[in-house]
Amino acid sequence: MDLLESVKRFLENEDGENESTIDSMPAKFIEPIVAQGLKVDLVEPGRLICSLKVPPRLVDAGNRLHGGAMATLLDLLTSVVFHTAELGTFHSGVSVEINISFVDVAVLGEEIEIESKVLRVGKMICVASVELRKKETGKIIAQGRHTKYLGIRSRV
Repeated sequence: MDLLESVKRFLENEDGENESTIDSMPAKFIEPIVAQGLKVDLVEPGRLICSLKVPPRLVDAGNRLHGGAMATLLDLLTSVVFHTAELGTFHSGVSVEINISFVDVAVLGEEIEIESKVLRVGKMICVASVELRKKETGKIIAQGRHTKYLGIRSRV
């Protein structure tokens, strides 16, 4: 089998080995997988600080916190911090932009701190930032920003 065919088989999972398990998963299953074990250290209007000991389910082959897990934490915790901003009839909104810069790693068993802050609340747009740090040293692991459009309500 050539390289391109092996890439295709990997992505399409043609043997169907996990198909029934994946198809039977409930909607919105990813947040509980990533957020399990998260501790809220501080919550105040427009600001949220949480901590998490990096669990085996969120690491890559090198036992480092997976970038996808960090991006999901960014999405989840910035979405939650909007609720602390006392927006009145707030609803979840729709993501307009999410960006993240990875500058260091956290390893299996290491405790991290995630701080999310509301930067701007407008009539239709909210913006929040997030910083993931090593809890022991304060060294930054990743930084990001999330912009949401609040003008429509989800039909889901």
